[in-house]
Amino acid sequence: MKAKILPFLIKNAIDFNKSVNPKAAMGFILKNNPDLRKNAKEVLNTINELIKTEIEPMSIQELKHKLKTLNFKEPKKEAKPEGPLKPLKEAKRNKVTTRIAPSPSGPLHIGHAYGTIINSTYAKMYNGKFILRIEDTNPDNIYKDAYKLIEKDVNWLTDNNLSEIVIQSDRLKLYFKYAEQLIKENNAYICTCDPDIWREMKAKKAACSCRTQSKDKNQTLWKKFFKTKEKGGFAQGEAVLKLKTDINHKNPAMRDFSLCRINDQVHPRTKSDNRVWPLMVFSVAIDDHELGITHVLNGKDHHDNGKKEALILTKLNKHAPIYQHWGRINFEGLKLSTSKTKLAIEQKKYTGWDDIRLATLLALKRRGYQPEALKKFATGIGLSLTDKTVSQEEFWKNINSFNKEIIEPIANRYFAIEDPTKITIKDLTPKKITLDKHPDNKKKGKRTLNITNTILIEKSDKKDLKENQIHRLIDCCNFTKNGNKFIFHSEDFKEYKNAKNKGKIIHFLPDNEDQLTTLNIRKTNHKLIKAVAEKEILNEKQNNLIQLERKFFTRVDKLDKKTNELTVWQLHS
Repeated sequence: MKAKILPFLIKNAIDFNKSVNPKAAMGFILKNNPDLRKNAKEVLNTINELIKTEIEPMSIQELKHKLKTLNFKEPKKEAKPEGPLKPLKEAKRNKVTTRIAPSPSGPLHIGHAYGTIINSTYAKMYNGKFILRIEDTNPDNIYKDAYKLIEKDVNWLTDNNLSEIVIQSDRLKLYFKYAEQLIKENNAYICTCDPDIWREMKAKKAACSCRTQSKDKNQTLWKKFFKTKEKGGFAQGEAVLKLKTDINHKNPAMRDFSLCRINDQVHPRTKSDNRVWPLMVFSVAIDDHELGITHVLNGKDHHDNGKKEALILTKLNKHAPIYQHWGRINFEGLKLSTSKTKLAIEQKKYTGWDDIRLATLLALKRRGYQPEALKKFATGIGLSLTDKTVSQEEFWKNINSFNKEIIEPIANRYFAIEDPTKITIKDLTPKKITLDKHPDNKKKGKRTLNITNTILIEKSDKKDLKENQIHRLIDCCNFTKNGNKFIFHSEDFKEYKNAKNKGKIIHFLPDNEDQLTTLNIRKTNHKLIKAVAEKEILNEKQNNLIQLERKFFTRVDKLDKKTNELTVWQLHS
């Protein structure tokens, strides 16, 4: 230990003119010798000893000479990673592995998106690995289709940044191997106490009689876990495997907690007759070690679990990853319960996981939201420990703003009218007008409309047209209203712009079926309404993003080739 510490301590003394702060020096030493962390107290004692015996007796020149004889090489400064998040603790390029670990109770929703983005982004920043681990060791809460849905969600959200996919129900033998090691080394025991009595004893810092069983007996009882009651084993709920910890620990959660249990429920995926299942903290600890997870980044509600997992690994003589947490994010007013959503789908209240009213990633993707918009939201918060309550209105306002920045430059524009009515504009000369598909990107091409003096506008617009004002049809002409009559005024936009009695600018369509098509619009309240639109819109392909002028952005959902009708989903304004 002295040989490892001395060169760094001398370097610290030279840099600070022999004014050595032992704790600050220890930080420098541990950063470059992470294997010493488990002996931090001894390290600090050694530093204090070396300051007295080596540092204080020497001059700066003597220290420099001593450092040369030790062949000390200055540690390379880690380049600051490029990315939208603050650097991770003790992270090095090419040596960071993060993970997310959802349970397969359903597909992911916006609550999962935050953690997925944070972990994936850090892996990218350090050119590391990002792992999806599906935690399915609770047979009671599994939706079989969720495995593939979650994989698709994560790939969509992270731009296919997945390095590996791991499913815990495939790894049971691995967990059992480590459980047997803990039993063999007398670090775990089989408890057959009544759970209620055990909880009372635990609260009083009292150990049960099972805790003092010999490891031979625990090994025998462990074998009974795998046999049914009829074959001389335990029934469900009769026994659990517990980790032997400090029964007097100030935090009750850390006192002799459970590692494995018996559950006779048939697993929906494996269909096996396995009845022994690891509890989350145990399987997570083992997997984090086996998969080389360097940084566990999750909500602070997992703080105690992190402590438990680290303790399990300590008992197994393994290094724990670095745990960092973020504050709770409460999405107020959004329905995020997977179990409730699943039930509502079964009851036909929703059409599926991608119903437009839901906040699942499937629904957001189908509406036309872009992963980058969600990434901006998540990285804007970062690894903050501050709890946040995000209202439904605030969330959608932020996401819509980010999403609009992304899609506005690419979305073609079209006119569509939901509730059409005819008006005739006196003295309007029939003409052909040419409109840009995109106002800022001429390469996207043009669209044309042949206009007569009879046009279609929305009833709500007609109702709002006031007399003695100059109104304008977008890129067509200016007109006025006189009673129930509409009269051509001028063509030039400047005439409208400079008018003192300026009225509305409205969109319109020609009253000509050959130039029109029926457009089905799925509104955010799930209602499907019919509108009329420019026939040119039929050239848009599925998944294209388009803007219905003066209305909102939409995503092209499908084209019915029989009726030649396009269906779009409302996105946002």
